[in-house]
Amino acid sequence: MAGERSSNTPAVQGSERALDQLKYEIANELGATLGGDRSSRENGTVGGYMTKRMVQFAEQQLKNGQKI
Repeated sequence: MAGERSSNTPAVQGSERALDQLKYEIANELGATLGGDRSSRENGTVGGYMTKRMVQFAEQQLKNGQKI
């Protein structure tokens, strides 16, 4: 299990690059370094902030009447 890559796939095909960019942007903002040698807490924090930012984006789109 250690060193294995996640088998999760994005719901929107072709969004992998944008999600990776978001992941590293947030990690940089938090001063975190991602990787298999980091704790689950460190890596999970970045994932939590990604989710929070994506929910905020979706809420803003809905508020503006845009289809998401």
